[in-house]
Amino acid sequence: MKLLIQGNNITVTEAIHDYVEEKVEKAVKHFQGITSKVDVHLSVARNARITDKHKAEVTVYANGAVIRAQEGSENLYASIDLVADKISRQLRKYKERLLDKNQSHVKTSASVEDKPVEGDLIGDRTPELPSQVVRMKYFTMPPMSIDEALEQLQLVDHDFYMFRNQETNEINVIYMRNHGGFGVIQPRANGES
Repeated sequence: MKLLIQGNNITVTEAIHDYVEEKVEKAVKHFQGITSKVDVHLSVARNARITDKHKAEVTVYANGAVIRAQEGSENLYASIDLVADKISRQLRKYKERLLDKNQSHVKTSASVEDKPVEGDLIGDRTPELPSQVVRMKYFTMPPMSIDEALEQLQLVDHDFYMFRNQETNEINVIYMRNHGGFGVIQPRANGES
């Protein structure tokens, strides 16, 4: 298992690194067979009005799935403890779902075939991003049902999850509604009602 620890507005000292390593390894030790990489991001907010200044975020890459958790508190070590417990619970749920389904799940990395890049992709254009874009992410989207997308949404600990609907082969977004429940955003052609 590969472990990467990064800090934002904080220096990751050897003591912090050792503490994170101990807690994360303990949290994922029963899941090392399915876990390939763990990213830990520690940050400290510099704003005096923020109460939970110390935030710990863990992203686990397991069998092509991404499982993410984040916790914040007034103490960095407490945040690390909280996020380690949370990621352990999420990994347990993920593994139970895999066992319940009793079917092989296609790894997203296996669905993309490696091909060498042919020629110059840019040509005579100058590469540039719009000024508002801070970061771009690319990932594969194997087709899945709305129920599977809901499971993925719960694993990544975000407000929304984008996926390719296996029934329509279109890109959909499933999201958590403010007043409870979930919603799905689907594209509609112009003129349809």
